Amino acid sequence: MPELPEVETTRRGLEPLLRERRILQLEIRDARLRWPVPADLPARIAGATVRGLRRRAKYLLLDTDATGLLLHLGMSGSLRHCTPDTPLRRHDHLSLVLDSGSEIRLHDPRRFGCCLPLDPAPDGGPATHPLLEGLGPEPLEADMDGDYLFRRSRGRRGPVKAFLMDQATVVGVGNIYATEALFLAGVRPGRAAGRVTRAEYQRLAEHVKAVLAAAIERGGTTLRDFLREDGSHGYFRQELQVYGRAGEPCRVCGTPIRTRSVGQRASAYCPSCQR
Repeated sequence: MPELPEVETTRRGLEPLLRERRILQLEIRDARLRWPVPADLPARIAGATVRGLRRRAKYLLLDTDATGLLLHLGMSGSLRHCTPDTPLRRHDHLSLVLDSGSEIRLHDPRRFGCCLPLDPAPDGGPATHPLLEGLGPEPLEADMDGDYLFRRSRGRRGPVKAFLMDQATVVGVGNIYATEALFLAGVRPGRAAGRVTRAEYQRLAEHVKAVLAAAIERGGTTLRDFLREDGSHGYFRQELQVYGRAGEPCRVCGTPIRTRSVGQRASAYCPSCQR
């Protein structure tokens, strides 16, 4: 699944190509995404001028001077910038045709993504959507720190990894990056969230930020179907310390990496480096 660094990499690549461009047409070839694409969306967005492309959690928010778009890449989706004569692929479900002579295509083999209308806020502020309600802070923001995680975790008996991946706690920390941050902080993924100390949460918050920032800088983590906005692959995977390395020696101490199920997800950890 594209995680926050992949989505942010996509946003950074597409934003300068979209800003101040006029949308000529939204071509829908298959509306059967996670939520059906509204039939009237092409008429609502045609002629709108793009003001910017934001990210909230793993959603992309295309702001225009009229109706915008709320986009999600789902399990294996991608957005690609191309010319109209680029051959269509089987799962290119929709295209945003721009006045620049190019288009943005949503490719989504599993159809778990979405493309929904994003209406302007009545108070003139940034457009929002019900799907964004109840989300926690962004992981790279200053208020997502060890004190915040410590306060929210008190009394929690569930595993710290599940707590960290809860979108109400903090958004966008998916399986890969939670696994890596927990390793770097020396915390086992199955420990009860309420038993992690304030000092450990401080380390964990710092490593969440560092791992995500490094992945964004390097273009994300290529897993299966993910592609960047230009069709190339991210290359952070070569730097992963424990994710996907079960049975291999830990790069710090040499102990074989183990896995256990946490929240119905396989979680890799080093039994020596993590407590």
